[in-house]
Amino acid sequence: MAQTMDAALARAYSANPTLNAQRASVRATNENVPQALSGYRPRITASADIGASIVDSNLPGVGNSTSRLAPRGAGVQIDQNIFDSGKTRSTVSQAESQVLGARATLRNTEQNVLLDAATSYMNVLRDTAILNLNRNNVEVLEEQLRQTRDRFQVGEVTRTDVAQAEARLSQAQSQAILAESNLKTSIARYRQNVGAEPKQLAPGRPIENLLPKSLPVALNSALAGHPAIIASLHGVDAAELQVKVTESDLYPTVGVRGLVQQRYDNQLFGDNRFSASAVATLTIPIYEGGQIYSRTRQAKETAGQRRIEVDTSRDTVRAAVVSAWGGLEAAKAQIVAAQAQVQAAETALAGVREEAKVGQRTTLDVLNAQQELVIARSTLVTAQRDRVVASYSVLSAIGKLSAETLKLKTAVYDSRKHYDQVKGLLWGTQTPDGR
Repeated sequence: MAQTMDAALARAYSANPTLNAQRASVRATNENVPQALSGYRPRITASADIGASIVDSNLPGVGNSTSRLAPRGAGVQIDQNIFDSGKTRSTVSQAESQVLGARATLRNTEQNVLLDAATSYMNVLRDTAILNLNRNNVEVLEEQLRQTRDRFQVGEVTRTDVAQAEARLSQAQSQAILAESNLKTSIARYRQNVGAEPKQLAPGRPIENLLPKSLPVALNSALAGHPAIIASLHGVDAAELQVKVTESDLYPTVGVRGLVQQRYDNQLFGDNRFSASAVATLTIPIYEGGQIYSRTRQAKETAGQRRIEVDTSRDTVRAAVVSAWGGLEAAKAQIVAAQAQVQAAETALAGVREEAKVGQRTTLDVLNAQQELVIARSTLVTAQRDRVVASYSVLSAIGKLSAETLKLKTAVYDSRKHYDQVKGLLWGTQTPDGR
């Protein structure tokens, strides 16, 4: 059975290494949230020590004495943040913005992978068809050369006609070799993007039924929901929160520290002590050499950069939509023109061949008509490929090219699942998938 476009896209969606790497990046970004939430939780540490000491002393009236001790002990310390001037709250919000931005970046990567896979699919179809056209052209020209040589033997044509037929055949053979090379390149790209060798590909079809009805509607849809723009907006949020995180280092912090210790042979043999304490701490930064002030200014400049990048993303998306829409309209018009060109070239070739039989056309006229037909058919194949690719390009440009939109028969990756699994984890080094 022929492999369909949907099957190729489904395979790319599930197995493309670029897309899987981006999914892993999202999972890594998810871990920023539990790391930020740890600022609300206590820090507990345990310590233990053991040693040996010898003390020789000579006291008046007492004399010499030597004591050998093995001082040792163990303790547990607990530190709990009470107030950190909003640093933890801002860090948590920043981590959540980074997660949302990573998800938007993942959706954009998914679009690019699916578009590359669709383009590779159509490139293989196009180059296969063009190779077949060129091989058929070689066969036709070989027959034309044979007939021309036969006519030369009986004196109907000259040696020049034979040379023209030989030259045109050599040109066709060269074009067939080039077409075969192009097909091998497209197959390699297909293997890279889809993850398997192409096997008897079924014809591709445009997805214009999924596209907006007009260019203004497409632009509005793209500017409102394209994942590249959304990722940029979340980048702005994260950068602005970084300003608050940095500024919080200039403000006071309040905490509580609890300590429990047990000591043995502390100063004298048998000197055992148990202690427990709870202390509230207030830390007020006075001056740290200007580092935090510089980091705050730096964070503000970075936030300004992120705001500018949002405008850049909008301009890029707008240009992509207009370009893709124009490419789709052009491909439609080219198909109509190419179909008319093929029909006219077929009619012209048939007429020239008949006229050549009665001596009204030369061998060169027949060769030129044959070449024009090959060019016309190649143009039609290319235009049909361009229409399908352009329809996918438009859907990608407006930010809607996804497995859900295309209704691919594959399991859809849910980036929220891993986030829900790790957000509340308090301990453990095993990832949710067992690694």
